[in-house]
Amino acid sequence: MAGVAGGAPWMERYGPSVGMVLVQLFYALVDVALKTASRLGMRPIVFVAYRQGIAAATLLLASLAARGCTLRHMAVGARAFGLIFAASLATATGQYFYLKGLLLASPSMARATTNLAPGITFAIAAVIGLEKVDIRSMRSIAKMVGTAICLAGAMFMAFFKGPKLLGAVLVSAASSDWVKGGIYLVGNAVCVSIWYIFQVLVCKSYLDPLSLATWMCILATLQCAVMAFFLEPNYLEIWKLNSFWEFPCILYGGVFASGANFFLQSWCISLKGPLYSAIFTPLSAVITAILSTLFLHEELHIGSILGAITIIVGLYVVLWGKAEDAKSENPAIHSDGSKGGVDSDCIGVRVEPRTNLSEPLLSDNGNSNTQTR
Repeated sequence: MAGVAGGAPWMERYGPSVGMVLVQLFYALVDVALKTASRLGMRPIVFVAYRQGIAAATLLLASLAARGCTLRHMAVGARAFGLIFAASLATATGQYFYLKGLLLASPSMARATTNLAPGITFAIAAVIGLEKVDIRSMRSIAKMVGTAICLAGAMFMAFFKGPKLLGAVLVSAASSDWVKGGIYLVGNAVCVSIWYIFQVLVCKSYLDPLSLATWMCILATLQCAVMAFFLEPNYLEIWKLNSFWEFPCILYGGVFASGANFFLQSWCISLKGPLYSAIFTPLSAVITAILSTLFLHEELHIGSILGAITIIVGLYVVLWGKAEDAKSENPAIHSDGSKGGVDSDCIGVRVEPRTNLSEPLLSDNGNSNTQTR
């Protein structure tokens, strides 16, 4: 990064912010692609399989180019393979739930509920002992309260539509499809949280970022193919593209929403830390709402807006608690001579503790987890 600092100070100062805005834009655009592909007849599990397959091919080519066209760096032991298999299964299942929720509810609600993941991750980590909870500490109280606020916002979105934003008749309760969509979307957030938890164990056994991401995408593709056999009739027919426009949708989902975003997040987090990345997450919900209204003619409801705001407030309360954790623990890190650790939100990227936001989402005595979406 020295060259970047000397030759391009603008890139060092503003690059991470621009990068994270692009990441959230790519995530918002993939929702439009998903909705478009579904309207053309593509099944959700098929879209996930194609998306993961294209991402796997993209990352494999990048990995080979970076490692001199050799596959030796991709070798894994039995324990690491088992952990990666479980993590990729959580990814595949979560993406399927996300697509089902997106189709039953709305893109705005789907993107807003992704902000549930940090709070749910904290709750699961606290239960299994990966996250320390001290009810006498303001930091722990903030994380617990923030998690509760996030869940309350999600429930509000699922069970109360409210009037349309631009004026319409009051709808006091959501339709059955809207509620089912909300349940699927909360299920996606739970799967993402479980995926985060697995990364704590994965990173102890396997740390190469490109190879790990490639393995996960390959396994997720195979798992989706097996899941489709049980979920869909006419197994051989569902893989055929019904329209030319389905191809650019899945190509975008694999190359940009998975592959490009992985690299952008890894670079940004390596400079600023994982919580810096998380701070930008709500932006995708705003962009998705705008794009869905303009291009998909989505009707925004007051309940969705209020629920999304509640979730975002809860997210920032959780992030404040984690930032306070980092402030209290960073002096201890410096005192024992450590220069940094493996970042919690990206695969195998080492983070210098330049900011108070470099602390992992999960406290594991110095070990950290990884993140790709």
